[in-house]
Amino acid sequence: MKASSSKRPVSLEVCRHRILIVDDHPIFRKGIAMLLEHEHDIIICGEAETAAEALGLVERHEFELVIADISLKDINGIELVKSLKVLKPHLPVLVLSMHDESLYAERALRAGARGYLMKQAPPDQVVAAIRHVLSGELYLSAAANLLMLNSFVTGRDSNSKSSVEKLSDRELEIFELLGQGRGTSMIAHDLRLSVKTVEAHRSHIKTKLGIHTAPELVRAAVEWVTRRTGRGD
Repeated sequence: MKASSSKRPVSLEVCRHRILIVDDHPIFRKGIAMLLEHEHDIIICGEAETAAEALGLVERHEFELVIADISLKDINGIELVKSLKVLKPHLPVLVLSMHDESLYAERALRAGARGYLMKQAPPDQVVAAIRHVLSGELYLSAAANLLMLNSFVTGRDSNSKSSVEKLSDRELEIFELLGQGRGTSMIAHDLRLSVKTVEAHRSHIKTKLGIHTAPELVRAAVEWVTRRTGRGD
């Protein structure tokens, strides 16, 4: 008589990679969740709309990947990546953002992200990026890869960069917030900095951009945000 099998069916749920989505747009978070709901080995286990919420979730729960935007309601995604690297050094982060990869991809990787992709990418490319990062690889689009390769081959240094590219991560964050219409006090509150510190950053930004007055700085910031995103928010 043949013995009955004692093996139990393998639960796919056990093998699923746990992902946290950090984005301040609920519709986008829902879209990513819908995109991944049919992937047998990937599951969205948490959502956050601010960096503070994301850090709290990562501190309390175990995730295998964080998908984060650049623009958040408190600090930006670059600063979030840096904080995550301190909190969980081995937790990979994939930045998925509307912001131009030519300006932000290298910054994200320097901060500790394992990949960068723009939200305009087709769904299959987003899934491919997630799988690459989960497997321990770096992921950049072909265009971003070419840009960084050209920069390396040509030996492009700080003297050949545009003025905005010369801004530090924090300076760029403040410059963008100025372009969104936020004043010094509001920026200080949102970024948990002193007003004096924000004013010092503003001064450094003016020097690097060759701007002499506060109104000129705000106008340049608004124009840059509008040109880059096509809208001022």
